[in-house]
Amino acid sequence: MAPSTPSRTVVLSPHFDDAALSLAGLLPSLPGPVDVVTVHGGAPGPHAPVSWWDTRCGFSSAAEAHRARLDEDAAACALLGVGQIVLDHPDGPYAPEGATLHRLEALLRALPADTRILAPLGSNQPDHEAVRRLAVDVLADRGAPPPWVYADLPYTGHLPEWGEPGASEALARSSMCGLAYQDLLTTHRTTVRHTLALDDEQWAAKRAAVLCHGSQLAPIATDHGGFLARTGPLRAELIWSLEARDTARPAPEPAKAAAC
Repeated sequence: MAPSTPSRTVVLSPHFDDAALSLAGLLPSLPGPVDVVTVHGGAPGPHAPVSWWDTRCGFSSAAEAHRARLDEDAAACALLGVGQIVLDHPDGPYAPEGATLHRLEALLRALPADTRILAPLGSNQPDHEAVRRLAVDVLADRGAPPPWVYADLPYTGHLPEWGEPGASEALARSSMCGLAYQDLLTTHRTTVRHTLALDDEQWAAKRAAVLCHGSQLAPIATDHGGFLARTGPLRAELIWSLEARDTARPAPEPAKAAAC
């Protein structure tokens, strides 16, 4: 069973902006202290060419982009009142061939048993799904409760039923937004633990945190349209707890000896 009163909450944010985009409204209600762990927060190699994404963000070099993102993340975490932890895994375009998330694994194995861990669902985002899969596997190997899972935004928020009571059921049917959720359901049962339709005060606080990550907002808008609209995909937030399904099959009956 998951601890009823966790001593700490650790939010796994695959990239520097994911926690603010997905959970800025709910973070104040989570058991504290709360730390946001950016998984892909490592510096690019000294001679790495600037990635296509960082070029779209207006940066001239990979190092410039990384310095700016660290400062943006620090500002957002301070505004949200959460701790900032940055792991030394470079982002995808800068990661060496064959790179693994070994530092994330080490962190997950070292956390006290009464820590509540939140991992991203991974809707339409392979980096996010990899973080969730690793968290599930490592905690299962430790004999610890599975992580809670949050709907990563703006990806999941494009579901037409987003923010409605039946959003989970709609995800289980959706071929546009629900493939990661459907994959999760093959191994776990889900229960909604936190759901929030942000009121105007909560929305203003979330918008301020998201705006701290200003270097990435223009290209996100290119891919996700008016995602910062008051009625857009960031307007609601959702967290599920997990219960592992019993996938063990009964052992086959031993063969009986033929009668003589």
